[in-house]
Amino acid sequence: QVQLVESGGGLVQAGGSLRLSCAASGLPVSTYTMAWFRQAPGKERQFVATISGSVTSYVDSVKGRFTISRDNAKNTVYLQMNSLKPEDTAVYYCASKSGVLRSLAAEYPYWGQGTQVTVSS
Repeated sequence: QVQLVESGGGLVQAGGSLRLSCAASGLPVSTYTMAWFRQAPGKERQFVATISGSVTSYVDSVKGRFTISRDNAKNTVYLQMNSLKPEDTAVYYCASKSGVLRSLAAEYPYWGQGTQVTVSS
């Protein structure tokens, strides 16, 4: 049984940083495509970042500010978020799939419960 458990969300001022964690069980993050999505109130779920093997991809709005990484020994994926902006406020979800990386939420069968990130201005 696959489980993805996010943590690390919270309230931070604009310009601050947070590191989100996604602890996985039931699948190896080293060989699965792992991704972060976010959903703000009243908006669709949005792709943020993904990692597959040594390849990473980011939505343009977070490039240069966010970094996705993984620790294979801990079977955990991270999202380091720097220079946070109020528009980054959302529930952040960890997701996983087998095969190559994709940015469409519908292609990911495994999801965590989400963690709230709130950036105040």
